Amino acid sequence: MRLDIRLPIGLMFALLGALLVISGLVVSPEEYKRSLGININTIWGAVMFVFGLIMLLLGRRGSAGMRSSEEGPEGRAIEAEEKEAGLETPGSIH
Repeated sequence: MRLDIRLPIGLMFALLGALLVISGLVVSPEEYKRSLGININTIWGAVMFVFGLIMLLLGRRGSAGMRSSEEGPEGRAIEAEEKEAGLETPGSIH
């Protein structure tokens, strides 16, 4: 299973950010008198939502480009060096 950790993190931040934005827009302005009239839920909800979208975008982009070490010339060279040095055993996990 090749799950990029950025995908669930991005989903979590996007959902929580959307919930904060919605709650910030629904609550009456009297609730924000203690915070000098600043609607902090809407501001930080938007920040979290954008961060979540960026993480989702990077996770999707990174997952598509993953390949094994044997596919590239650098990876094949490293694998050959490890095999010659005896660092790789027949039952090792790649």
